[in-house]
Amino acid sequence: MIKYFKPEIECAPRHELEALQSFRLSQQIRRVYDNVKPYREKMDAMGVKPEDIKSVKDLSKLPFTVKQDLRDNYPYGMFATPTSDVVRIHASSGTTGKQTVVGYTRKDIDIWAECAARALASVGGDQNDFVHVSYGYGLFTGGLGMHYGAEKLGATAIPASAGNSQRQLEMFRDFGSTIVCMTPSYAVSLIELMKEIGMSKDELKLKAGVFGAEPWTEEMRQQIEEGLGIKAYDIYGLSEIMGPSVSCECEYQCGMHICEDHFIPEIIDPDTLEVLPEGEQGELVFTCITKEALPLIRYRTRDIATLVYEPCKCGRTHARMLKPQGRTDDMLIIRGVNVFPSQIESALLSVDNKATNYLLVVDRVNNLDTIEVQLEIRDDMFGDNVKDVEAYKKKLKSAIDSAIGVGVSIKLLEPKSLARSMGKATRCIDNRKIKNKFTK
Repeated sequence: MIKYFKPEIECAPRHELEALQSFRLSQQIRRVYDNVKPYREKMDAMGVKPEDIKSVKDLSKLPFTVKQDLRDNYPYGMFATPTSDVVRIHASSGTTGKQTVVGYTRKDIDIWAECAARALASVGGDQNDFVHVSYGYGLFTGGLGMHYGAEKLGATAIPASAGNSQRQLEMFRDFGSTIVCMTPSYAVSLIELMKEIGMSKDELKLKAGVFGAEPWTEEMRQQIEEGLGIKAYDIYGLSEIMGPSVSCECEYQCGMHICEDHFIPEIIDPDTLEVLPEGEQGELVFTCITKEALPLIRYRTRDIATLVYEPCKCGRTHARMLKPQGRTDDMLIIRGVNVFPSQIESALLSVDNKATNYLLVVDRVNNLDTIEVQLEIRDDMFGDNVKDVEAYKKKLKSAIDSAIGVGVSIKLLEPKSLARSMGKATRCIDNRKIKNKFTK
């Protein structure tokens, strides 16, 4: 039986949905122009006034927003409401040490909770479920996003957060968890632990899982479904737009339905910035039409995706986005954490200002993301004893782990062993194969 949280919106005819989008967009642009100086300056420079934006067809007249805009106006310069109206702050990592700060009003939190409730309903959830949230809580949006969604749905939220894996499995069994929310790589590690301790999936009441925050393959989906005895669903979000539940799969697992009454999606050519026709792959762009605190306009996500508007068998009429196929920038997603090579470089240089010849090797071993930092040892250190070298490696690892929030391994190489380039140096090799059933 297909379940909805708000069927009158989720299944609304396209013409009604587009009319709602147009009304909300025109209202939002007026708010943004009046209250956000950076947007007003951008629009004035383009010769665009709020009255020029009457419908979704006018979106292309508006300027784009990029992550650098948030950094340039750190921390609250892009807010459209006074901070006295902001009831929560979240933040994501950045390349310069400054985080990307996101604010939410009470209405924003309620909308976010509704979007998450829709996601949980779309995977079969209702008020009888026990939703086990193993995303991280805190400044990361994953944990609290799904937690509030579970409560909005009327389900029972279990705020387990991440870590203490054996306890997680015990809670699955003892608390009667029916829906899990976590990164797919963590789910795989739990399945491996189940085998080690002799726990059977038949001991659990799990029926579905909502997995996101990092790229994952169809092979991982199958492994998770078989290992936990569930259906595994993809969910998408980013803190700048809202958090998890910007879009989520339904029971047919054929793309993630976007909450289009709150976020208008576009696909653009990342080079020409032209809007691409339906069905073409390009960079995903979102415009927030109901957010109050941080209403981003035409925000370039850097994710490469495809939009599908044809009707879904579940009855929902909102556009679906297929699983992102990569990014247009150098950001890596390692076990759900945003990592920039420049962060690692800064950490290296903080320990040793001569540590300039390095290579990052990202891989996936047993379905878990790994990152190895290969660093040429300096000529003046080449003869140092083993104890000094190990202390050096330990200091480097500690600095990097602290900077990016993800554990790395350090491999020291002989001087001059890394390839040199006359042009832009290759700093990162990503050996993961992120493909899915939609890949041609």
